[in-house]
Amino acid sequence: MIAIGGCNEKPPLERLSQARQVSAELLVQFTKAADASNKAVMADTDEASVAFARDAEQAKQAVQTSIDTLSPVLESLDYSDESRLLQQFVTRFAEYRELDRRILDLAVENTNLKAQRLSFGPGQEAADSFRDSVEAVVPLDAAKDTWRVKALAAMAVASVREVQVLQAPHIAEADDAAMARVEKRMATSEAAARSALEALAPLVNARSRPRFAAAVAALDRFMSVNAQITALSRRNTNVRSLALSLNEKGKATGACEDSLRALRGALAGRGFAGTR
Repeated sequence: MIAIGGCNEKPPLERLSQARQVSAELLVQFTKAADASNKAVMADTDEASVAFARDAEQAKQAVQTSIDTLSPVLESLDYSDESRLLQQFVTRFAEYRELDRRILDLAVENTNLKAQRLSFGPGQEAADSFRDSVEAVVPLDAAKDTWRVKALAAMAVASVREVQVLQAPHIAEADDAAMARVEKRMATSEAAARSALEALAPLVNARSRPRFAAAVAALDRFMSVNAQITALSRRNTNVRSLALSLNEKGKATGACEDSLRALRGALAGRGFAGTR
């Protein structure tokens, strides 16, 4: 039985070759995992974020499979230095996986991206509808109030446009206090728009009442969309995932790669003698 077991065991040179091959694959799969995670963070659609996140998880599983394959090979060769380097990578990879999970969970939520879509879509549509409706109202006394009505309508439209302009910096902002200041300016602009409508109401011709009512409804719709935008923006998942990816993840990735390169270098320096 001892003789049979000895015959079934691979020669040291073959095991060394296998260790080198698996360590190379380990680095490739780890690089794929990090790259897919970065793509998930930078993706501009929900579908792409989810797809890249799935690719990252598959690559990380492949890394774990390579670890499970390589570890007993190094032990059988009695390569203590290489086993230590692999264990170092295992520790660093565990830290990387935990951080990457947080990043990917944030990335696939895409709250900043969703806020941006609302701003460019329903928000823009409601603001344009407000402009069209309020500028179409006819004054009750054309000779007396035409320019006042135009001025109030222009003030209301400008106030809504200011809220629109503020949406972009709010979506991009990472600081809560700064977002609160933007929201305060939005509230001031909303109040100005509603004040202009309040002053405009008694000056509107009866035939323009439906248009005036449509303007009020459009403003309500716009501010409802704006509330959704700021709520999504407040969650800041895209901004936070990008910040983590650029800062903490960069360090974790570099540490893992250092361990893998050191491991490959140690294996490359092994000669035909095989064990130590």
